[in-house]
Amino acid sequence: MIDQNTRTKSPIHWPLRVDPWSAGAVLIAVLVLLPIVSVVFLALNPVQNIWPHLMRTTLPRYLGNTALLMIGVGGLSAAVGAGAAWLITMYRFPLSRWLEWLLLLPLAIPAYVGAYALVDFLEYAGPVQTGLRALFGWSDARDYWFPEIRSRGAAVLVLSAALYPYVYLLTRAAFREQSGGVYEVARALGAGALGRFWRVGLPLARPAIAAGTAIVMMETVNDFGVVDFFAVQTLTTGIFSVWLDGGNAGGAAQIALVILMVILVLMAMEKVSRRRMKYFNPPRHIRPIAPIRLGGLWGWGATALCVIPFGFGFLLPGGVILSHAMGAQGGWTAPQLMPALLHTLGAGGAAAGLTVVAALFLIYGVRLSGRALPRLLLPVTTIGYAAPGAVLAVGILIPMAAFDHALADFIEAAIGVDIGLLVTGSAFAVVLAYVVRFFAVAQGAVDAAMGRIPPSLPMAARSLGRSARGALAAVYLPLIRGSVGTALLLVFVDCVKELPATLLLRPFGFNTLATRVYEKASLENIADASPAALLVIGVGLLAVLLLARASR
Repeated sequence: MIDQNTRTKSPIHWPLRVDPWSAGAVLIAVLVLLPIVSVVFLALNPVQNIWPHLMRTTLPRYLGNTALLMIGVGGLSAAVGAGAAWLITMYRFPLSRWLEWLLLLPLAIPAYVGAYALVDFLEYAGPVQTGLRALFGWSDARDYWFPEIRSRGAAVLVLSAALYPYVYLLTRAAFREQSGGVYEVARALGAGALGRFWRVGLPLARPAIAAGTAIVMMETVNDFGVVDFFAVQTLTTGIFSVWLDGGNAGGAAQIALVILMVILVLMAMEKVSRRRMKYFNPPRHIRPIAPIRLGGLWGWGATALCVIPFGFGFLLPGGVILSHAMGAQGGWTAPQLMPALLHTLGAGGAAAGLTVVAALFLIYGVRLSGRALPRLLLPVTTIGYAAPGAVLAVGILIPMAAFDHALADFIEAAIGVDIGLLVTGSAFAVVLAYVVRFFAVAQGAVDAAMGRIPPSLPMAARSLGRSARGALAAVYLPLIRGSVGTALLLVFVDCVKELPATLLLRPFGFNTLATRVYEKASLENIADASPAALLVIGVGLLAVLLLARASR
């Protein structure tokens, strides 16, 4: 008999347990994507809508110049990078083994430093025109014609010389992975050197060339130092003009949204081109390519073709900066140089550490949880690397400034103390921009390193009683510490060279090496800019050496 006073207890439904690794991974992904979402929101909800005015006046010019630069730099970089990769991979000629790595060195020199060096070398008072006047007896510029240096064409040359290694590196890897038997068959069928390149090598390497060219075009859109110095009005300079000169943050966000659309179109085109052009080599019995030895004029001609981009992209700017730095005694003892160096080390080091730690947490959280949402957000977090620094600055500074003012007003109303601007008044916004901008670099390195670890190792650690954190510390970190160190250095180097985001987000009186170079060069004082520029180049060389070591 059932007691009427006894009530059947319904089971208690506890709230769904939240996995901290999965939640942390989602939180990191949201923080990385927040500036992009902020740009879209600000552009669609501006305080003052100047979109019709932009469409009637400056936006067509910004778009036209940006498109011409992208086409020019992308085409020239693709031709130089793919051509150099073909010569280095397929032939042996004088200095070819040295040039294989020397062709990567222009990556160490920021494009804006190359622009300052080129103008200093070719301007009216530079050594080239001074030597021509002395040689031919000309007295002034009216006696001879010399091409305009600060022009869109010069910007294309400088950017191509700085960015072609992206195409060269990817295309050289693609050529190396091809079977030598394919070219032997083509040669047996009567195809000459040009025919083998055009009908065999180029189609097989086209996905790699497309990927490298897409990176070059994105970096071209991101550039500010070169186009500003050469007075070429692009979408990136438009953000500075509308925001800083016009005081219209909403208009800057609208231009930033246009840049984002351009970047997304480039990314989509690159993905589509690679999807339509897939070539597979058989996994076994791949015969490596046997380089053909070139002698005589043909060999030295190939050497000259490879020396030209190396000389224009590294020797010329590096030599100009080094000559000024060696003679700039006052530049090395300038009181502003040491604070700029310390700010660079502090902001870059903090950003590199935070970026790698966040990438480690995100990748490990995605692998550990196996849930759909973190896995879907993982590839989206790499868009920050494609987004220009000026775009990220718009998406960070405007909401951060609003939060800063609201926080200061709240604390002053609560306790009567004015704390000032804690976020935008410090280097926090600069560090955040670095983290978002270069998160993809750390994520790629950590993901690739973790992917090489057999799943049986962490599973064994877990079966022996290790927690998720214990397995990370005992298994993963010791095995990937080399890749983690590489990621730290690469992110740090990118932070050192970053210019647009630093210019827009730095607090008053805060200078880095990049902004010091920009300010001094803008005042036509390349001598005072040379010590900081030489330090930036030295840091860049470390990254290139790491890249060369990894690509062997």
